[in-house]
Amino acid sequence: MSTVLITGCSSGIGRAAARRFQAEGWNVVATMRNAAGETELNELANTMVTSLDVTDVATIDAAVAAGTERFGGIDVLVNNAGYGAYGPVESTPREKIVRQFETNVIGLLDVTKALLPHFRQKRRGVIVNLSSMGGRITLPLGALYHGTKFAVEGISEAMTHELRAIGTTIKLVEPGIVATDFSGRSMDLSVDPSHTEYQPVIDGLVAASQAEGRFSSAPEDVAEVIFTAATDGTDQLRYVAGADAEQLLAMRASSDDATYLAAIRANFGL
Repeated sequence: MSTVLITGCSSGIGRAAARRFQAEGWNVVATMRNAAGETELNELANTMVTSLDVTDVATIDAAVAAGTERFGGIDVLVNNAGYGAYGPVESTPREKIVRQFETNVIGLLDVTKALLPHFRQKRRGVIVNLSSMGGRITLPLGALYHGTKFAVEGISEAMTHELRAIGTTIKLVEPGIVATDFSGRSMDLSVDPSHTEYQPVIDGLVAASQAEGRFSSAPEDVAEVIFTAATDGTDQLRYVAGADAEQLLAMRASSDDATYLAAIRANFGL
């Protein structure tokens, strides 16, 4: 049986992806920052739950070693773990800026580097990186989050060339808004009450977040796209997940900068 290692399985897309691969008979290494409290995934057949914090290289190495020992190897990596720092850049503490890039970019690279020797030895492997529609478009107050997802897009596209030498393919999955607790657990909004000039933009973001349920996809829908990307055997790089992502990406592709930016500002009441 093939084996997949997935980061960020404590909830949302990562959890749904773990269940999707397991339902297809895969061995699953489901990782999360704190695996001690997990009571559901570790009840599934052929599923191993283990701790992995993408900002801690020691835990990455330990999880890869444990998964390899348990299942004899890893065939697919799904880099799903993520964090979103939102707010005016001026109002955002430096530690949040560092955490944003350490989690979404440096952490993704560290997990990838931990698996590449295994893929190179076997001359095969698939890496699925969870980007976002926000890796190709931007929304207000998302400078840091979008910066990391734009980085993931560039890293992934560039790596397609070098990975061909070791028989490995890399995929990008770009979800739109997903009905998860991202806004509660992983979205971190910085607000400085003294920076009153930014308040209309903040109000627009909050209003848009409250309305996001009308447009959101289910985590299981994104998990289906992840599974397809991991198993379709093609060199396709990008996979869009969600009608809202398809619509916004199409709008961006067909618009000049001024038209797109004006449309976003109007949508957020700015």
